[in-house]
Amino acid sequence: MIMETKQFNDAQLEVLRMVSVFNTPEAVGDLKQAISDYFAKKAEEEIDKMWENGTLSDSKVESFRSLHQRTPYCK
Repeated sequence: MIMETKQFNDAQLEVLRMVSVFNTPEAVGDLKQAISDYFAKKAEEEIDKMWENGTLSDSKVESFRSLHQRTPYCK
């Protein structure tokens, strides 16, 4: 198998430099929480936009109760 070499972009390198100081499980846990909080905030902002522009409504959310979009698995 041939391994493809991939170089990190500037943003990825900056993140690696920033996290190099995290050397305890507590610090890593704090970092994970901060990243989780960031993405939760971004999701909330996007949902708010959907409410504002009418893409999402009470009736649409209510329709999710009966939505069954499970992946069918074949035996």
